[in-house]
Amino acid sequence: MPLLRLAAPRPDHLGVQDGRLAACPRAPKCVSSQSTSRRHTIAPLPIRESVQASMRRITDLLLEWPGAELITEQPGYLHAEFSTRLLGFVDDVEFLPVPGEGVIHLRSCSRLGYSDLGANRSRIEAIRDAYLNTD
Repeated sequence: MPLLRLAAPRPDHLGVQDGRLAACPRAPKCVSSQSTSRRHTIAPLPIRESVQASMRRITDLLLEWPGAELITEQPGYLHAEFSTRLLGFVDDVEFLPVPGEGVIHLRSCSRLGYSDLGANRSRIEAIRDAYLNTD
């Protein structure tokens, strides 16, 4: 549990709209596999076996991840909040499977501040590594 909780309220624009996750803000505190901006883009995760098995794998990883809390778990969407240990800054992380593309799109964005110093990108790459290297 963080010593402080420096979190803005949960954004109301999260979730899926017209088959897409919310766009990243201009600030360098967000990554998204659906972004066309070089600053914000990151590769989606591949669907392994089936959508259900892939989303279950992600859910299981998040349940074990330090500072992660599952907020919304639906068949076609997953939202988790990640809190930093010391100050409790909150980042929103979302996963959207798109079977027709064979991928799970993702978005990770800090609620506060201008820059996350690469924290969201690093977290997503760590999740990717764990997702691809667990059976």
